[in-house]
Amino acid sequence: METVNIHEAKTHLSRLIEKAAKGEAFIIAKAGKPMVKVVPIEEKEAPKKRRIGFMDGQFTVPEDFDTMMADEIEEMFYGNLKDFKEIKDK
Repeated sequence: METVNIHEAKTHLSRLIEKAAKGEAFIIAKAGKPMVKVVPIEEKEAPKKRRIGFMDGQFTVPEDFDTMMADEIEEMFYGNLKDFKEIKDK
């Protein structure tokens, strides 16, 4: 957020008001100490926050979700264990 001193605010008041009207708030300071904050009267509406559970009831999760495709995943990591056992037995 922009901070301007009183003298600069008096000199450029029109420009600063235009910026504030467009949504750019600023602070007026005296001797480096913040005195006032200038904001537009009608601030832009903040986006709605997402809430947990907003899709409740929209879909279902299968009962076997945590074990789905376990055989395929094990084969990707460990390869075909039958081939390994055959080589080990020789």
